[in-house]
This record gives sequence, structure tokens and C-alpha cells, in this order.
Amino acid sequence: MKKILEGSRAVAETINNIKPGVVSAYPITPQTHIVEDLAKFKANGEADYEYVRTESEFGALSLLIGASAAGSRTYTATSSQGLLLMTEVIFNVAGLRLPIVMTDANRSVSGPINIWNDQQDAVTMRDAGWLMLYGETNQETCDLHVLAYKIAEQLLIPVMVNMDGFVLTHTVEPVDVPETTQIKRYLPDWQPKETLDVANPMTFGSFATPAHYFEIRQELHEDIIKSQKVIAKEMLEFKKIFGRKLSLVEYYGDESADTVIVAVGSVLGTIKEAADELNQAGQKVGVLKITSFRPFPADEIIKLIGSKKNIAVIDKSLSLGEEGVFAGELRRVFYGKSSAKITGFIMGLGGRDITKDMVKNAYEQASTAKEETIFIGK
Repeated sequence: MKKILEGSRAVAETINNIKPGVVSAYPITPQTHIVEDLAKFKANGEADYEYVRTESEFGALSLLIGASAAGSRTYTATSSQGLLLMTEVIFNVAGLRLPIVMTDANRSVSGPINIWNDQQDAVTMRDAGWLMLYGETNQETCDLHVLAYKIAEQLLIPVMVNMDGFVLTHTVEPVDVPETTQIKRYLPDWQPKETLDVANPMTFGSFATPAHYFEIRQELHEDIIKSQKVIAKEMLEFKKIFGRKLSLVEYYGDESADTVIVAVGSVLGTIKEAADELNQAGQKVGVLKITSFRPFPADEIIKLIGSKKNIAVIDKSLSLGEEGVFAGELRRVFYGKSSAKITGFIMGLGGRDITKDMVKNAYEQASTAKEETIFIGK
């Protein structure tokens, strides 16, 4: 049964239904409503998890290292500077192979200080060893959290689920919150093989010399690459139980289009509306939605749009001095495999509105622009 819920509330209800053992929290806009609602569930006797308020985002994720190593299913959420403050711990979590799930309500980073949505925070962590998923809608974001626990606990790799701050977290829309009975059919109780136990002492994160560190990092790298097949398989299994489709990448629009617009997150709604209007006006345009940033589904992307002439990548983040982060990823993927012309468009930094006219502008420039990176602010 669908409910009319704020995105943050929908995520909080989903997490409660997943039944974590430990939730840690530190408030930062715009993720605060998620952990506030989880606190209310606990206070009202509607939740069984241990809820811990910490002194910082660094502390929130550090606490989960201990809880996860001791065998608990764990959860936290953060945004922007909070995510950056966690940087040291984020790398540690991945290196320790702990299946922690975290929500990042995407927000711009300082300075200057800005609390509105872009996607700069999460992409900054792309090399930390976490699997990274992006939701287009609140429904998809809730579903991705259920998937995240399934793949994290199966592969012993942490997962970050990204949802656009305010645009999704504070937007009210219909959501079919995954129920506990459904979740249990898909996600078994977490039973780790090795945990911290005073009766059977173990060490997590011991000192690694050059004789061992190299292979440990190589193993994590290779397991992240292999995770793509597991994620794709679990997405199919998810549809069997919940009746809703999840996919690593998804094509929308005119299949015969020479020009395709590529993006992640909530901006896809605006892009699809603009594409519909262009197609109705006799233009031909396609849209490629990317859900998984790590692992990056290179083969699937090439299969779907490798034969196209023009690729317009709309980025809400920027590798300063280089180009949009996803444009750079596409350029790497296409090198030597496709002759498509790739143009990166930077939009929406610091929460600037992205309109259908801006999307249409990108479409029009995709086939003629000489610059590889174009800023469209109005």
C-alpha cells in the first residue's frame, strides 16, 4: 500500500523495517530528518535497534565499525561536510570489509558554505572502496536500501545509497515502503562468519606490512569489479519479490536517437520531460540513467549507447580543473570502443535550478559544441 511520505521519512521507515541492530546519528542538513525519524521510532517503542547519538559524523561511522565487527547490522546517514569529516573512517570501513550501509543526502560542499543540493560530496569518495548507488525517486531510493544490505552482507563491501538533498529528502510523494515480511523473503538475517568475541579473541584492521598490504588492496579492487554481476542478479531477484524494477543502467526515449543525455539522480525526471517534449516535436533524443557509480557499469553503457553519435553528460559535480565527474567516467569508458562525441555539461551546482530549457540547450549543443565542458547556469 502506497503512503504519501516525505522522502526522509520513507527512508527511515524502510531502515526500521530492515531491522538493523545499531543506528548511529549525528545531525547535518539535509539528512537530519532521517535520523530524527529513526530516533522517534526508538523513543516510541516502534524499533528494536540500539540508537546512539555521537559527537560528530566521524564518531558516527567509527562507532559502526565496532558494532559491525561485533556482528550487528548497522546504519547511519550523513551529508556534505559530514561525509568529508568521515573520510578517514570511510576508507577504514572498506578496508576492513565491513558491510555497513549509509545514506548520503547529497549536498554541495564548502566553501563558501551552501546547504543546497548538488552531488559533489559523494563523488569525492569514489576511490574509497564503497559501492555507490543513486536513486532517481524516493521509491527507488527506498528500494536501493534493501538491495544495499543484500549486496553488502553478501560481498562484505560497504554501500553508500545517494539521494538528492531537499529534492528528494524533503519532497512528499507516494511511496510503497518495503514491508518487513517482504524484506525477510529477500534479505536474510545477518549472520557473519567472523565477529569480535571476548571468548574467541580476533583482530580487525591489524598492521599490514608491504608483504601483505598490496594483495589486500588488489583483492578489494577485484571484488568491487566482480560485484557488478552480483548486483545485477540481486536486482532481478528484487523484482520477483517486490514487483519493482531496479537496474544498473536504463535507457529511456527514442531508441533510434543519435543524441543521448546521460545523468544520475533526481534530475533525470526533468531530463525525461524535456526529452519527451523534444521527441514530440520531431527531434530524436534518448536518456541514459546510471544507478551504479561504483562499480561503474561500463559494458552495459557501451552496449546501450556506444553506437550513438553524440553523448551529453549532465553533471551536478565538478572535478575542479578537469571536468564533470561522470563526463570523465564516460570518456574513459568510451576510449577506443566508440567514436561518439562526448560533451560534459555542468549544471545545478550549489542547488541552482535545472530547467527543461537548460536540458534542451545541452541537447542542441551536443552535436556542435567544440568545448568538452560547458557550464549552463540559466
